Amino acid sequence: MTVDKELEKLSRLTPPAATPEARARALAAAMQAFDTAENNAPAAQGNAKGWRQSSIINWIWSPIMNKKFLAGSALATLLVIPAAGYLTIELTRNGSPIVDQTEIAGDLSKSEASKQPAATVGQPVTIAPQAPAGNASLAEQSVADAQAPQDKVAPALAKPDSSQTSEFDANDIAALTNKPEGSAAALGAAKRSAPAAPGIAPQRQLAEPMAAIAPSPAPPAEGRVQIQLDPDRERFANAAANPIKSVATDPVSTFSADVDSASYAFVRRSLTGGAMPDPLSVRVEEMINYFPYDWPGPDNADRPFKATVTVMPTPWNHDTELMHVAIKGYDIAPATTPHANLVFLIDVSGSMDEPDKLPLLKSAFRLLVNRLKPDDTVSIVTYAGNAGTVLTPTRVAEKSKILSAIDRLEAGGSTGGAEGIEVAYDLAKQGFVKDGVNRVMLATDGDFNVGPSSDEDLKRIIEERRKDGIFLTVLGFGRGNLNDSLMQTLAQNGNGSAAYIDTLAEAQKTLVEEAGSTLFPIASDVKFQVEFNPERIAEYRLIGYETRALKREDFNNDRVDAGDIGSGHSVTAIYEITPKGSPAVMNDDLRYGAADKAPAAAADSAHHGELAFVKMRYKKPGEDKSALITTPVDHNNAVTTLDAAPQDVRFSVAVAAFGQKLSHVAAVDTYSYQAIADLAAASRGTDAFGYRSDFLGLVRLADGLSQR
Repeated sequence: MTVDKELEKLSRLTPPAATPEARARALAAAMQAFDTAENNAPAAQGNAKGWRQSSIINWIWSPIMNKKFLAGSALATLLVIPAAGYLTIELTRNGSPIVDQTEIAGDLSKSEASKQPAATVGQPVTIAPQAPAGNASLAEQSVADAQAPQDKVAPALAKPDSSQTSEFDANDIAALTNKPEGSAAALGAAKRSAPAAPGIAPQRQLAEPMAAIAPSPAPPAEGRVQIQLDPDRERFANAAANPIKSVATDPVSTFSADVDSASYAFVRRSLTGGAMPDPLSVRVEEMINYFPYDWPGPDNADRPFKATVTVMPTPWNHDTELMHVAIKGYDIAPATTPHANLVFLIDVSGSMDEPDKLPLLKSAFRLLVNRLKPDDTVSIVTYAGNAGTVLTPTRVAEKSKILSAIDRLEAGGSTGGAEGIEVAYDLAKQGFVKDGVNRVMLATDGDFNVGPSSDEDLKRIIEERRKDGIFLTVLGFGRGNLNDSLMQTLAQNGNGSAAYIDTLAEAQKTLVEEAGSTLFPIASDVKFQVEFNPERIAEYRLIGYETRALKREDFNNDRVDAGDIGSGHSVTAIYEITPKGSPAVMNDDLRYGAADKAPAAAADSAHHGELAFVKMRYKKPGEDKSALITTPVDHNNAVTTLDAAPQDVRFSVAVAAFGQKLSHVAAVDTYSYQAIADLAAASRGTDAFGYRSDFLGLVRLADGLSQR
């Protein structure tokens, strides 16, 4: 009989409905029994008979003490696999296994393996419950104690319910076979008290990262249990690509402005990590708008936008054309930027305890603080199981105080984001700066799991709070459980924008180099509407903006929320249009549409052969009534070849082609990655920060990964 058999016995002593807290206490008691056994091991070697009769340790040691294997069994107890100890610590900290294919100790002998069904990888080890026999041992007493009502255990001990099995799973067995003193220390560290303001220097739970345990590349041996990494819980909005629409039946396209850049950074991280991105993570408009362009801007803030339209041949379809609409916002001079009242709302839950999450977040906010003016104010609110104010409004002149508060942030606990949002908006309202910038900056991996956590519940909270005139920035961090869908919901419904920070360089771009457009709004509820002339254009397809679509009647309804644009921001929209009579037309003419030809022809004559008419509505900050800007599109906007289009226009078209290819849009199926790279390289132009060169590298990576 082996130690594994005794572990099986302990598992039978645990009641089927044992809670995670009860299981943890049972594990702690068992570990104490191992400690006792270890301390008495030398005496046992001198007098095996007396040791066996010890009532305290009889439950653990008696089956394995015999004349032949006495010393070996004691030594095995002291040298059980260290990896199981690391796994136990991580389980008590996060509540779920995170290491892919880490083997758990406990080889079964051939005779024992034949008596048990083979363990399935990643599944609980099933052990039938059995009533204990004989006098109650120390372990049996610990099980009884575990059934009694207990004080609330810290969130770090909570484990998600895995189908509510009645047996110990492989995680529990790994914990029991771990070295006693290491496991006891892990449980002790896990039972820490939550700080008054979550995230402020709580006791560390893990001395070494789990990344130190390398997964085993070899297949599992017979009878050996393995744990696999749970599938990523990343969430993206499921939006199908815009369809081709007939101008005869649907001549008007309406959508909200989008200046977010989260999608591009996420795509970049996937490709540089050696994997093609999830097609749902690719929002083509965010890919296009990630790059700075030298579009012509307005002369003054009275008319804050200027539109530039270019019509050119489509590089991936010679029978269609592209209508490229570029909008440039007024750029506020740094000396005239208004005072900023910023509230940093920081997720310090346990899921943020990764190098690319909270540590990167802290570095990013340090960069931003160094960019602010002395009279700006910063507040800090953190949230985990509950929300707390870490720093009340503090002038940036006291920079050391702000940076010290950021440095003290630590991760731990569950994620109660809704409460944190309420506290942050209350604080922003208390420090509201009239004619200034009032903004909540939410930094999170999006894993909200305490309190109101559905997208609709949080959307409702944000919609109510935006009435106070407070803008929102959402910054996403990390991989594995990124809730991009929720981030987009919050940003789109809270007068906000969203970015994804995967590197410190991205933080520098978003929060320092583009601080004006990130922080200082020049217009809210910005909407676009394009009407196509049915005499000139047969069909059209808007590239991207699937999650920003609006109803036609929403354009003139000032109560309908839309995107917001910051100082100096540029917005680019591209339509693929099919001229009348082109062989690329996909829709047949209407049988009963002849009666409409005369009015359409008259309209075409009245408007001098226009292809389309572009309209834009916006509100100045603090105003409720929108203003209108219009731009007609005709032959003066057209160029005969793609090479004749401006350099920035051609580069943005290359980005649009790349985004469509990554999201599996059929229109670019025959357009190769090499062709995209050639177009981008020829139009790269001035590349002060290297963003366009990096883009070329991503295209080449995608080309190589797609050919695997």
